[in-house]
Amino acid sequence: MDVELMRNFAGYLGVRYQYVETDWDTVIADLTGNKVKAVGDSVEILGESPMRGDLVANGFTILPWRKKVVDFSRPTFPSQIWLVARADSSLKPIKPTNRITRDIEQTRALLKNRKVLALKKTCLDPDLYNLSETGANVTCFTGKLNELAPAVIKGEAEATILDVPDALIALEKWPGKLKIIGPISPRQEMAVAFPKESVHLREAFNRFLLQSQKDGTYERIVRKYYPTAFAFFPEFFKKRQ
Repeated sequence: MDVELMRNFAGYLGVRYQYVETDWDTVIADLTGNKVKAVGDSVEILGESPMRGDLVANGFTILPWRKKVVDFSRPTFPSQIWLVARADSSLKPIKPTNRITRDIEQTRALLKNRKVLALKKTCLDPDLYNLSETGANVTCFTGKLNELAPAVIKGEAEATILDVPDALIALEKWPGKLKIIGPISPRQEMAVAFPKESVHLREAFNRFLLQSQKDGTYERIVRKYYPTAFAFFPEFFKKRQ
């Protein structure tokens, strides 16, 4: 979805789109030229690094510590962190209430002594949600984000935390193999990240995004890749029509 959105943005600017591959360990450094380490909601600068791109568009979740080193565009996609388990797990989905804090508490209460996969240095970092305090057996996965769901299906753990886009793709790709237990975080949002000094480029993207939302291009792109997102987050998309 982000690639298609960025190709359209490049066309809007009249420039050539170029994909630059990165990973979660180096993405901030590749964008800003600074190697950083998150310490809670604070950031520690570790050194300099070559800048390799103009923006980050990869389902990048807006997190407090990230806002200290990059500037975000208007939100491009809704998100949340869900606990996702293998379909045959004894874990049962919570009964939703009208309060997200209660839903999170219900979900966290189920984690004691359960093996749960997480992924450091991403929005699935267990430290962001204090998973160790739940009594869960948290295992930091060494593979890629999109390999978490297959690892659970294969039996490497009973459950994993996933963000909404990856959870929706996993449910569609492996029907009947996984189930959503409940939320681990409040609602989140994803956006495009820019270096702090790239004010004009960020403003141009915001204008492009608003235009795409008004003319229906944005909705068509989302429905192409995440058709069920509208059912889970109707308020987010209603505001952008």
